[in-house]
Amino acid sequence: MSLIVGLIALGLGLIMLEIFIPGGIVGIFGGIAMLAAVVISFDQYGVEGAILTFVIGLVGLVACLWFEFKILPKTAAGKRLFLQDTIGGKSQPDVGDDSMIGRQVETATPLSPSGYIIVDGKKIEAVSRSGFLEKGESVKIDSFDQFRVTVSKL
Repeated sequence: MSLIVGLIALGLGLIMLEIFIPGGIVGIFGGIAMLAAVVISFDQYGVEGAILTFVIGLVGLVACLWFEFKILPKTAAGKRLFLQDTIGGKSQPDVGDDSMIGRQVETATPLSPSGYIIVDGKKIEAVSRSGFLEKGESVKIDSFDQFRVTVSKL
């Protein structure tokens, strides 16, 4: 009986240690220890003992994970372990704004269906809704997202 309790405690401890030693190996060993407790319990006490051991291990695992994700981040030690800051920037600046929609511009390269257009002297990547467009054609800006503009032939 003490071997079963020890394996469950070891398994839960190793799973909780996974916070400090990331990578999954320690958590896998914790899971193996808990499964070993269930197997030994089945061998010594039968199906009822194995089910009881499994349920106790599962409840312990849920309690450990609840503690790790809900309680620990609010403690002083948890605030040093977990990232608290957020980043408000973007990886790339937006290509335009709402004032661009509906403007007539010229293609800087052939659009087949993607290429470049010139807007206010800047080259911007664009995608054609009208299929292939030659260099120097006049197009209308239909929409934009963070990375490119959608245009159509006039």
